[in-house]
This record gives sequence, C-alpha cells and structure tokens, in this order.
Amino acid sequence: MDAFTGEPVEVQAEQGVITAVEPLLERPSSLPWLSPGFIDLQVNGYAGADYCSADTSLEAIARSLEAQFACGVTRLFATVITGSPEGMVNAIRNLARARRELPRGRAIEGIHVEGPFISPADGPRGAHPRAFVRPPDIDEFRRWQDAAEGLVRMVTVSPEWPQAPAFIEAITGEGVVAAIGHLDAAQEQIDAAVRAGARISTHLGNGCHAALPRHPNYLWHQLAEDRLAASFIVDGIHLGTDFLRVALRAKGVERSVLITDAVAPAGCEPGPYRLGDVDVELRPEGRVTLRGQQQLAGSALRMDHGVENLMRLAGLSLQEALTMASRNPARIGRIEHRQRGLQPGERADVIEFDYDAAAKSIRIRRTWLGGEVVWQG
Repeated sequence: MDAFTGEPVEVQAEQGVITAVEPLLERPSSLPWLSPGFIDLQVNGYAGADYCSADTSLEAIARSLEAQFACGVTRLFATVITGSPEGMVNAIRNLARARRELPRGRAIEGIHVEGPFISPADGPRGAHPRAFVRPPDIDEFRRWQDAAEGLVRMVTVSPEWPQAPAFIEAITGEGVVAAIGHLDAAQEQIDAAVRAGARISTHLGNGCHAALPRHPNYLWHQLAEDRLAASFIVDGIHLGTDFLRVALRAKGVERSVLITDAVAPAGCEPGPYRLGDVDVELRPEGRVTLRGQQQLAGSALRMDHGVENLMRLAGLSLQEALTMASRNPARIGRIEHRQRGLQPGERADVIEFDYDAAAKSIRIRRTWLGGEVVWQG
C-alpha cells in the first residue's frame, strides 16, 4: 500500500532504481504500507559508534548502519561536531573510508559538519567544546572536503561571525548546503546569511540561551524567514509540544525536516559514552547529557519513533510525518533521485511497515537500500 496515495501497488526495481509502480487490480484484504526510506540529515553516531572519532572502527560503523536500517533509515548525513582541526579532519577521513569500503557504506550519503564555526556563548554553543570554537575559514573547509573525498554536503555555521556571509557564499557555490545553528545572531546577521545562501536552521529550538527577550530574538527571526527550512529533534525531550506545533505551523510541513541528532549511545544501554572530545551519558529515561550535568548532548532518538512522535505530539498525518522523514530531507539536503517518492527513476530505497492508526504507531518490516533488502524484522 503506497503510504502517500493509499492505493495498493507493486513496486518493481532493477539495478537499484525503481522501474515501475503498478496498481494492483485486486485489493488484498491486508497489505503492509510502503514509503520511501527515511533520510537522517544529522546523526553523530549510533549503536555505540561515535562518528566524531577517528578511532571508531569500520566494524562499529557497519553495526551502526545496520541498527539504523532497522529503524527505516536508508540514507544519512554522518555528522561531525566541533573538535580540534586535526581531530575533525581525521574523523571525516574515517567516515569517507567507511563510505568507500563498507559493503553498505553507500547509506552514508554525505557528511554534515556541525561546527566549529558556531557561537562561543554558553547556551547557543550547546555541548560543543568551547576551546575548539573558531571563526569560519574556507581553507579549513577545503581541508575537510579533501579528507572527505568530496562527501561534505552540509555545514552548520553561526551567522554572528563577520566571516559568515562570505563563507556561506563560497560553500554554497560548491554545492554544499549551508545551515545556520548554535547561534547568537541579530536579525541583520541572519538576513545576511540567508542572502548569502543559507537555507536551513539546524535543530531549531535547541542550541539556545535558557532565557531570551520576548522580541526580538533569533528564534522569531528564523521562524519568520520563509527562505529558511528547519530541522527538528522530535523525541519529546528536546522540544516542548507547544513550541513544536507552533514552529511547524510557521514553517509549514513543506519546510520542515525530522532529524534524530543521535549520538553513540542511541540504541544502547544507559551509561557513560563519548561524543568526539566530550564525555556524555545516556540516562535511563532516554536523555543524553554531558556527563554529570543536565545539558543535553544529542539524542537517543530512532527515526521511526520520531515519525510516531510527529503524529502523536504535533498532530500530523502519517503522510505529513513521512514527508518530513523522507522527501523533505532529500530535497533540502540536495539528494538526487530521492525527492519524488515512489516513482520510476527514483532510488529503490524503500521501507515496508505496519501502521496502527489508532495508536499512531509504525513497525518496520523490511528496509531496502538501492533495491537490496538490508533489514527484515
């Protein structure tokens, strides 16, 4: 059953590409639902694998991909956060190697570098280590891209740096998505970043001061800017339900993206872990924080649970939630052949799932990556 049309269909694929989507002449009494596979534009690690560390083995990265296939994820932007110049380059090189050498490494669609060109201020900086925050530097970006073998596809930067507009213009000119986030910026600085080519706010509503002026403030500026899409961590922890609902109304589903911002402890037992140069812990209630503190440091969210939370907390329909998890990240992340849904010519990244409308829950049955079954429940 096509989850977007509600029609019973058969999807055919060859050589990793959908070749036909044919209606079934007879409607069976029971059919699973079909959707394009999920795309996570911000995942720092999973199942114990820390993407921000060059010491993470290829075997650990492979396990993390398998764990995400079980959640319906078919493509992701592996994310590296603020660290030392050498440490970040080495982590990026390690991810590029995983993409190249792992049998299913193609699931790493690209690399998202979140920082180090962010606000140094407490609050907006979030869990990023202050010692390594620095101004935008196009030469450093090019070192990343060399190490990444061209895989850097998104960079999050704060518009408050005087160098930000020129940096954004330079990377967007090379086909990289410029995101703004972890910022302490005035309206005119946000406007300058958008004019330079910034197109998405990273995990809007998080990476902020604990208290803000009623107006103006950088949340209102981003919500009101129609040229900016926004990503949201919908785990029931990072955002209050009222803010989530209002933000989605301001952006519209068409400019909204579901992300996990998952870190290494996601999918693991509670306890201590590492996120790049930062000590974190997964608490029993599912919160990931700086070790011994209350400051959030990424999430333990699964993408399939994020889809459920969009329906339960934000009141979205199944189709709207799936759009935020599949077609929107493909479009905003500039991922080719993933933007039109279940259509001939698109990649055969597909999930089969059961849907309980009353409970607003989904259960992944099978996940295909480029026509290959990579997970079966």
